[in-house]
Amino acid sequence: MSQANYPAQFRYSTEHEWVDAPSPSAATVGITDHAQHALGDIVFVDLPRVGTAVEAGKPCGSVESVKAVSEIFSPVTGEVTEVNATLAEHPEIVNQDPHVKGWMIKVSLAAGGVPSELMTAAQYQELLKQEGS
Repeated sequence: MSQANYPAQFRYSTEHEWVDAPSPSAATVGITDHAQHALGDIVFVDLPRVGTAVEAGKPCGSVESVKAVSEIFSPVTGEVTEVNATLAEHPEIVNQDPHVKGWMIKVSLAAGGVPSELMTAAQYQELLKQEGS
């Protein structure tokens, strides 16, 4: 597992989502490379609508693969400002490029920004080692 799989500027949840927050008020959310590998071939992505309130740690959508349907848990609290509409027609992009083109939602962050309990890339990779992944 290379460091390149987990961008250093991202923060990661124990549910295998990532968040990129280049400013204190906006964030992009997706699932990690580890998550897409575990799911297998993704065939459908169900995302919240623009304007939907999301809460850190709560389900905000789902990903369906040839193996199973898995919930997506928002790593942040705020309001959805954009969804990756390309995933409706091409969900396989999440398998091909989960950290760039396979992003899922953009969120206007609530006061408090990115939760401090989210992990750095190094901490996330340590979690994966502990889980035996």
